Amino acid sequence: MNGIVDDKLRALVSVPMAAARDHNRTELNVWIDTAFNGGLVVPRKYIESLELIKESSAEAILADGKVVELETYACFFEWFGVTYETQIVANDGEYPLLGTMLLEGRKLEIDYDARTVVVT
Repeated sequence: MNGIVDDKLRALVSVPMAAARDHNRTELNVWIDTAFNGGLVVPRKYIESLELIKESSAEAILADGKVVELETYACFFEWFGVTYETQIVANDGEYPLLGTMLLEGRKLEIDYDARTVVVT
């Protein structure tokens, strides 16, 4: 999987997502966040456009130690040719975030000079 390093030095890859297994997938550029050990966090604007269904809320501890309640939504996404069903967390950020849970067993190469990202 290939991606880019953008002008703000964010490592981005494209991940196809949908509300149901049989729906057409929408490619979202996700920011690889190696400080986040979860799976996927998706901004509400994308959750609305993908018409994802709310599943529950979950308590989480942020990096600063603050405990917050986060909404979770059902989502199907494609990762290395396999479609997965998962719960994603909603946020109010600009970019969806991809955490290290999805990088386990993979190799991540970010070349800031060439502006390339490769996940194998």
